[in-house]
Amino acid sequence: MLLRLNHTAVIDNLRSYSREIVERLAIALRDGAVAEPDPRRKGFYDVNDGDRSFFIHISPVTGRVWLLASWCTEPAPRARYAAHFIAPAREMAHLY
Repeated sequence: MLLRLNHTAVIDNLRSYSREIVERLAIALRDGAVAEPDPRRKGFYDVNDGDRSFFIHISPVTGRVWLLASWCTEPAPRARYAAHFIAPAREMAHLY
C-alpha cells in the first residue's frame, strides 16, 4: 500500500536515530511511501524507502508518528559478492 500523510508528520524519535534518518522518514511519509500494515497491531507499519526501512506507529488520536526502528535493507557487500558466483553455478548444475 502507499502511505501518505496529509499533514506534516511530528515524529517521536524513540531510539535517538540521527536527524538524517528522521528527516528521511518525514519526507517519505510526505511524498508517499510503500508500507505494509502489521496484521497483528493496528496503526503499526513497515515503511520502505529505497535502501532503508522503518517500523513506525501512527497514533490514531494525535496523528503523531513513533519511529520505533530503522535499518538498512541493502544486502551486505559479501552477500552480493557471493551471489555473483553462486547463481552461475546453479545455472550450470544441469550440465553434470
